[in-house]
Amino acid sequence: MKVKRFIVLGLCCAGVLTGCQQKAGEQSSGDSYPLLTVTPEDRQLSVKYSAVIEGKQDVEVRPQVSGTITRVLVEEGAHVRKGEVLFVIDQVPYKAALQKARAAVATAEANEATAKQTLEGKEILFADRVISDFELNTARNEYKSTQAALQQAQAELTDAQNNLSYTEVKSPVDGYAGMTSFRIGALVSSSMTEPLIRVSDNSQMYVYFSLTEKQVLALTAQYGSLDKALASFPEVSLELNDGSVYGTKGRVDVISGMIDKTTGTVSLRAVFDNQDKRLLSGGSANVIVPYDRKQCIVIPQGATYEIQNRIFTYKVVDRKAVSTPIEVFEINDGTEYIVESGLQPGDVIVSEGAGLLKEGTVVDPAAAAQEVKEED
Repeated sequence: MKVKRFIVLGLCCAGVLTGCQQKAGEQSSGDSYPLLTVTPEDRQLSVKYSAVIEGKQDVEVRPQVSGTITRVLVEEGAHVRKGEVLFVIDQVPYKAALQKARAAVATAEANEATAKQTLEGKEILFADRVISDFELNTARNEYKSTQAALQQAQAELTDAQNNLSYTEVKSPVDGYAGMTSFRIGALVSSSMTEPLIRVSDNSQMYVYFSLTEKQVLALTAQYGSLDKALASFPEVSLELNDGSVYGTKGRVDVISGMIDKTTGTVSLRAVFDNQDKRLLSGGSANVIVPYDRKQCIVIPQGATYEIQNRIFTYKVVDRKAVSTPIEVFEINDGTEYIVESGLQPGDVIVSEGAGLLKEGTVVDPAAAAQEVKEED
């Protein structure tokens, strides 16, 4: 009786195991995954880069002479012209220095004229053999000395004239005046670290942003050279700090030929017109760069996985998932990759959940198509 009971139990267990194996087999051969048939298409990527806005010219206005401010002619925030007087420094000591320099020039001119006449007389006497060579050479040296003294006096006169002109602190550029803390009576000097005021020429604004070394190399490879990449660079947009997009597009006019050793990036500069004065110097924004690619292969990033800095996707071959390495365009929008190599038009790939698949997983294209129809 015991033997029969064991046989019956063994048969029951075998039946249960057979049923489990059949179910497992059905699951492995019947799994469905979203699939994508690769076809060439046009694509425009828009990538944002953090940027800093600066005026075309942000000039720090500093005094070139020392003294007390006697007049403040600039209004903060006002538009100023190149050469317009902003501040006046006490001119009294500089006018006195100018008069002194003029007197020194007059004295030097008189001395030079006297020495010249003396030399001419000595030359006549020497020709008549009245004086010696020594006396003639002495007269010549005295004349040269007075000429040098005259030149020095004229240089000091020029310095005095310049110093007097520097008492009128003028705007070096057209632009808008910033804020200033200097008022009448303030003592200033050329060695001070704080500028009197800043003047910003913001008729056009410079927007600085950076690309990685790989991105710049990709542009160079695409266009053939850095100069050609700059000439072919598309117009860029500007997203302001409040999320709005500036109404006027800009152009990239400079690509630095050097890599920043600290950040490993290459600096670029875009120029934007600022007729409505909406862009402010010192502001932050995002530069939006479009990238147009014609007839390229585009796949979702969810269709890929990465191992040791290499990107893979699962291509469906004979109803099985086959891991396939691919090369992608360096620039992406965070949701899709443009495939440079590894896939051909007509290839079928698993479009989602690539990181959960394993090599050789059975994929049922028919079941996937049926799922799509049911969702529709």
